[in-house]
Amino acid sequence: MGNIILEALNVRVVGSGERTLVLAHGIGTDQSVWQRILPYFTPSYRVILYDLVCAGSVNPDYFDFRRYSTLDAFVDDLLAIVDALNVDRCFYVGHSVSAMTGILAAIRRPELFSKLVLVGASPRFLNDKDYHGGFEHGEIEKVFSAMEANYEAWVSGFAPLAVGADVPAAVREFSRTLFNMRPDITLFVSRTVFNSDLRGVLGLVKVPCCVMQTARDVSVPASVAGYLRDHLGGRNTVEMLETEGHLPHLSAPALFAQKLRRALAR
Repeated sequence: MGNIILEALNVRVVGSGERTLVLAHGIGTDQSVWQRILPYFTPSYRVILYDLVCAGSVNPDYFDFRRYSTLDAFVDDLLAIVDALNVDRCFYVGHSVSAMTGILAAIRRPELFSKLVLVGASPRFLNDKDYHGGFEHGEIEKVFSAMEANYEAWVSGFAPLAVGADVPAAVREFSRTLFNMRPDITLFVSRTVFNSDLRGVLGLVKVPCCVMQTARDVSVPASVAGYLRDHLGGRNTVEMLETEGHLPHLSAPALFAQKLRRALAR
């Protein structure tokens, strides 16, 4: 399976460092979202990049709707990639859904991870008693209905909200990768993510974690970063970024790289 998954998910290894750094993107982007921060890390890390199976850059025939109905399948993919590349220890940076993938992978294989950096992460997007995830169930259903009714119009409205900061180039880039995705796959994976609830397993994570969160994110309230810090089971820190939006690695790459470098060095 090793070589098949490396080819299917467009796995790339760049950089010349001795330490390994895995960069895992979120829904709506692909590995190109990391391009602007790569030069900061390739001199000192061996960097592994890959595309999630739902990304527009991956052949949609690889997307098995039954298999990817839970986040566990995304964890399987991540672990298959690092095993195929003979990685025995790595730093892991996961954005959004891939932050949750990293958490689940670290529960399964704690010895594999030196540190998790969780960017724009949320264990649960829906509000609950005594928990503010940011969304009511009815609000999410309206989003799904809008995606189904007119995907192009939804992307055009959602991309600037998600980017948040006034960076037109980042909005264009995020729109491009969203449009590359097959709409039915985007909707299906979004439902999987929004129906997930990882709050009950956070305490099982013993790997050190750094939660990176922007000052204002339409998808994840700032309070969620504190929730993760307090409920993850290892030694955890929160790094607040003085910018807006859900994609700081795309909209503010220099700031993001500076903060990430600091997080990895701690």
